[in-house]
Amino acid sequence: MSGHHHDEGHTVAGWTGCAVAVVGTSVAGVGMCLGSAAWIWLGIGVVGLGVLVTWGLHLAGWGKPPGIRPVAERGMRVRDRAARAGHPACVGCRLAGRGRSVSTTDVAVSAQGVQGMPGVPGAQGVLRPDAASGSRPL
Repeated sequence: MSGHHHDEGHTVAGWTGCAVAVVGTSVAGVGMCLGSAAWIWLGIGVVGLGVLVTWGLHLAGWGKPPGIRPVAERGMRVRDRAARAGHPACVGCRLAGRGRSVSTTDVAVSAQGVQGMPGVPGAQGVLRPDAASGSRPL
């Protein structure tokens, strides 16, 4: 492992979610062999539980942010301290309401200047957030 240069995401969230999903697919597979719809649906439910467990552990800091982590943070027992605030490029964090970037609908920056800022040269108004308004200032 000393020659390991890739961040493959070996995390508590990843391994736990994978283990739960393997159990779920095994239960669904037994259901297929038995011809039991109840066992198949139970297995599918366990796979869904695996997704929720992985998501919850990621939000608790036991996952990893998108992209490559520094080498010192690649260990499995290293918690992600930025998880509480959320990761800006992370779908899971955005679904939980975390990691949202600053809204670009309140202030727009253009070549002429800043729009929507009182007292700033070139300020013409705040852009509407709805797509129907186009880019007209208020």
